[in-house]
Parts: sequence; structure tokens; C-alpha cells
Amino acid sequence: MLPITSRTKYRILYADTDMMGVVYYGNYGRFFELGRTEMIREMGMPYIELEKAGIVMPVYSLESKYKNVLRYDELITIETTVKKLPVARMEFFHRIYNEDGGLAHEAKVVLVFLDMKSNRPVRAPERLTELLLA
Repeated sequence: MLPITSRTKYRILYADTDMMGVVYYGNYGRFFELGRTEMIREMGMPYIELEKAGIVMPVYSLESKYKNVLRYDELITIETTVKKLPVARMEFFHRIYNEDGGLAHEAKVVLVFLDMKSNRPVRAPERLTELLLA
């Protein structure tokens, strides 16, 4: 039943940071992907199943707000929430918390469902919708 929220832990690697030991802004997209991937896997439909069914989900838009810095070796929590059923697009709301539980980042990422062969939009797979409702 919606909304659905998933939490994924991740330890910041040296490769995630800049020379100041702070997470480089370009790496936040990877964190969002990690949260989305794990959420869908936990629901019972890994991305690989979508691809085997001929569907890909590229990013359509990204809104991102930096609230606080994240640093090397911090254990962060990536919170991913889906608030409504997808049709041709799926909205993910992400919050990243630092090791102390403080909000460090918020984002909204919208993905679209595309047919792999035609590269045309398609409806969300029925199975995914069923899993979101379960």
C-alpha cells in the first residue's frame, strides 16, 4: 500500500569525495540509483527483470537540494519513497541522512518506462503496479 519507503545503508568511499573529503555533487545520482534499485529488488522485481521484459527506465528529471555535507567514511542512510502509482512515469523521493541521522540531501527523481526496441514510452508493467499495491 502506498506510500512505500525503503532504507539502504551505504558507507561513503574515498572515491565518492573531492579533495576536501566531502561527497562530490555528481555522485548523488549514484546514491539515488542505489536506493531505487534496492527498493525495487526488496519489492520482488529487480531492474534486470524489467530489462528482460524489454523495458528500460531512464531518468526524465531530477530535482536536488543539498542540506548538509556528507564526508568520507560516513555511514549514510538513503531513504527512497514512492507516493503514487506509476503510469508512464515513476516518481521517487529520496532523502539522504548522515551518520548522526541528520538530513543531508533531498531529491525527486522521475523515471520513464520505455520499450527497449522502439524507444517509445510504455505503461508501467502490471506486475510492478501490483507489487506497489500489495
